[in-house]
Amino acid sequence: MLLAASDYPLLDVFWTTLLIFGWVLWFWLLFRVYTDLFRRRDIGGGAKTGWVVFTLLLPFLGVFVYLITQGRSMAERAQHEYEQQRAATDAYVRSVAVDADATQMAKARDLLDSGAITNDEFDRIVAKAHG
Repeated sequence: MLLAASDYPLLDVFWTTLLIFGWVLWFWLLFRVYTDLFRRRDIGGGAKTGWVVFTLLLPFLGVFVYLITQGRSMAERAQHEYEQQRAATDAYVRSVAVDADATQMAKARDLLDSGAITNDEFDRIVAKAHG
C-alpha cells in the first residue's frame, strides 16, 4: 500500500529526520570511542575489555562515562596522531621535492653536455630549481 503525502504529516517528517540524525550521531560517537579505545597503548587488554563490556551492557551510560573520563586524553591522542601524520607527510613531500630537484639538475646537466642548451640556459634552470 502506498502512502500519500497527506498520510505523513510534516511533523512526522521532522521527527523521522531527527531520529535518523540521532542514529547517525550515535554510531559516529560509538565508532569514535571504540577507535580511541583500541588505539590506546596506555591501557591493557583487560581494561579495554572492561570498557567494551560496559559500553555493550549499558551503551549510553558507558559511552558518556568514557567521554567524560577520557575526553581530554582522547583529544590529546588525536592531536598527537595528527601531528605524527603531518610530520610524515611533510617528510615525504620534502624527499620527493629533493628527488625532483636532483632529477631536474641531472637532466639539465645531460642537456648541457649534449650541447642542446647553453651555459646561460643551464644557469637559469639551476637558479629556477633552487628557488
